[in-house]
This record gives sequence, C-alpha cells and structure tokens, in this order.
Amino acid sequence: MDSPSLKQQRSEYFDAPQRAEVAAERGRLLWLGEWPTWLLIAVIHGGWLVTLAYWRQIGNVPATLLMIWWCAWYMSLQHELIHGHPTRWVWVNRLFGYVPLAVWYPYRLYRDSHLRHHIDFHLTMPALDTESYYVSPEVWAGMSRPVRLLYWFNKTFWGRLLVGPAIAVASAWSEALRQPLRGDWSNVPMWLIHFAMLGGLLWWVHAAFGMSPLYYVLAISYPAQSLTMVRSYYEHRPAAEHKQRIVLNEAGLFFRLLFLNNNLHLVHHDLPSLPWYLLPRVYRARRAAYNTRSGGFHLHGYGELMRRFGVRPVDAPVHPDMPTS
Repeated sequence: MDSPSLKQQRSEYFDAPQRAEVAAERGRLLWLGEWPTWLLIAVIHGGWLVTLAYWRQIGNVPATLLMIWWCAWYMSLQHELIHGHPTRWVWVNRLFGYVPLAVWYPYRLYRDSHLRHHIDFHLTMPALDTESYYVSPEVWAGMSRPVRLLYWFNKTFWGRLLVGPAIAVASAWSEALRQPLRGDWSNVPMWLIHFAMLGGLLWWVHAAFGMSPLYYVLAISYPAQSLTMVRSYYEHRPAAEHKQRIVLNEAGLFFRLLFLNNNLHLVHHDLPSLPWYLLPRVYRARRAAYNTRSGGFHLHGYGELMRRFGVRPVDAPVHPDMPTS
C-alpha cells in the first residue's frame, strides 16, 4: 500500500477544533509577517559578516567560535526556509539560504532530501529515510571491519561530533559522483553551481578579510557541522509506531535557540509548516498528550545524551526491524 502523503499524515494528528486553534494562533502571532524569522535572517547574515569584518578586534579564538555559531545557526535557518518561511514564495525564501556559508551541501539537495525525510512512515528505514543513521543487514554484511568500527563509533555522542560530518559528507559527495556513472546527470548542474559559488565565497573571504579558505573549511565549517550533529544524534529511533520514532527533547536555552526549537521534533513532524517560534507554545499546550504519543521517547536536554552515551553507542548501526535476507 502506498504511504500517505504529508497532507494526509498531518490530518490525522489534530481534530478540526485543534487545527482551527493552531490556525488562529498563527494569525495572532504575525504568521503572515513572520517578524521573528526576518529578524533571525538579519542577525545571522549580519553577524557572519560583522565577525569577519572585525576579526582582529574580536580576537582569533572568540571570532572563530562566533563563526562556528553563525554557520551552525545558518543551517537551522535553512531548515526554516525549506519549510516555507518567512514568505509563501519558495524562490524568495531560497535567496536567504542559497549561499553556501556552511560549505558542504547544495541548498536544493538539502531541501529535496529533507522533505522526503518528512514521510514519517519511512523514518529510520535505510534507503527510504534520507536522514537515517542506520544501515540494512545486507549493507552491514558487505562492510569491512574498520568501516564497521567507524559506524559503531559514530553511534557514540563524541563519535558523532568527530566523524559524523565526514561520514555524511562522504556519502553525499560519493553519491554525486556515482549518479553520472549510472547515466543520471540531473544533479550535475546543481553541484557545479554549488562549487562555483563556494569557490567564489572562499576567494572573497580570503581577498576581503585575509582568511585562509582551508581555515574556513576545517576550523569553522566542519565544527559547525559537528555542532548541528548534536541535534540529530538520537533524534529518531526504530519503533513499530512511526510517531514513537521521533524525540521530544526539552533542551536548555542554548540549544533551543541554536536549533530553533527543532529539539521538540515530534511537534515539528506533526506540523512541519509551523514556524520555529510557535513550536514551544503548541508543545506546552499538549505536553502530556505529546509525550504519550512519543512512547516515552523524551529527553531532558542534550547533556543527558553526552553523559550516557559519550563513549558508549546509543544503539546498533544495523536497523533491527529489517529482514536479514
């Protein structure tokens, strides 16, 4: 049987009065204007530029930390843009997230893969969920021992931060190379545009501010990618009921702000078009019901994950609910 569409999925989460309540709440909090998202756009782009312009005055270490924050926050902003904010026009939203400040992926690639991720019935399933960190038994059987150890390490909190970005980038870039070899050239223009823009960006950063492109990539962009991996670490788990695969993480202010409340991930999957600043309000109004529907998949911040799974795998890399042959 075909999986339900995103619209059909969303219709099952809220009855008519609840949907009307959410719609009214959107309007009351400037849904059309979306001033918090406009402010966010200005702060992120402005902060990134000002930090580069006043690098010497700020100091190398604090400026580097600031740039890591801006690039990680930019990736959270891209997530909001993908889901239709701050305007109803896709091409306008794309303008604020198309420049490769975070280096590694074309905006369109992230957009297309992330929207496929929102088919909740496919969550965590290898080859179906585009953001799954699990592999099938068949793929696992074909891995060498060093690669298996790498995947086990990636299942620890510190491993995810250290090697998680490299695994994700290698996977995306290798697939980009394999597609033309299979006769599929559809994504080649996207990648060529991305690398042309990235080359121009790194050249400009070096010419205007004297920053080495290698420093930007290794000391800023890679750590920023690692920082975003904190959110995706144990964001989904295998479970028979698809709603119980999505976490509710009541994180502290730092990570709530960095991840734009996407730590309340089940709320986001229920209402993917709801802007970031309304997610906590909806969650607080139905906290008990949400935690029941998550099947107890509830965390009290990311420190809990760091303490429990810093050097111990949170679970196995092989998906437990797939046939072995």
